Amino acid sequence: MTHMFFFLTAALYGCATAVYLVCLVRTSPLLTRWASRLLTAGFIAHLLSTIHLASKLKYLPLTNMQESLSFFSLAIVGGFLFFERRYKVTTLGSFITPVALMMLAASSSLHGEVRQLHPILQSNWFWFHAMLAFISYACFTIAAGVAVMYLIQNYFLKTKQFGALFQKLPSLEIMDEISYRCLTVGFPLLTIAIISGSIWSEQAMGSYWIWDPKQTWSLIIWLIYAALLHGRLTIGWRGKRAAILAILGFVVVLFTFFAMKHSITW
Repeated sequence: MTHMFFFLTAALYGCATAVYLVCLVRTSPLLTRWASRLLTAGFIAHLLSTIHLASKLKYLPLTNMQESLSFFSLAIVGGFLFFERRYKVTTLGSFITPVALMMLAASSSLHGEVRQLHPILQSNWFWFHAMLAFISYACFTIAAGVAVMYLIQNYFLKTKQFGALFQKLPSLEIMDEISYRCLTVGFPLLTIAIISGSIWSEQAMGSYWIWDPKQTWSLIIWLIYAALLHGRLTIGWRGKRAAILAILGFVVVLFTFFAMKHSITW
């Protein structure tokens, strides 16, 4: 059953991504509704697949790269659907759904064997830490997608190129607000994830901080987004500078996620 839900998810995500990309060229209420419906159906199938796998494994599937990529994709889609409904930003799907689809495709290309759970992972603190970390990463992914859109729209305004794509992109104010909301949700979650991860580390290895590569790079991510949030709240960082830093933060998130896969988490 898990495989059936997984392949259904991939098909729905693929179709939704195609429709969202078409919306960049030709937008209509019908296309918009179908894009959202397909993605929502894919999210439900993905969620059911994750729940079914968790019930079979008897733990949350976050213990290897295959499972983590799938959960990352799920978190990204869930976060995007929330912002799409709240801000009516269908165009954002053209930048976010391809990322979620690629995460899911990468997950399907890996071999995830069912094995005995390592004793180091048999802690509620680990599950709490891992789940919050992925949700925060999903927020930063959406913020990066919005930042790319912001830079494109800002370029159109500066060069006075008011073409079809300019008309489809949200205003700079709306994009800036979405980016800020992602930051105000993602940063606290990342902070709690790091703290809970430290508690897990102390229980599993006798030390709150062992300077594991993933711990170190997670701290770097925290510092980048702390600087971005501090800049916005104290000196009014907005616009291009904030967008570039949001993209930089996301690049570091991806590096940490993929390059540090052999650390204590996996």
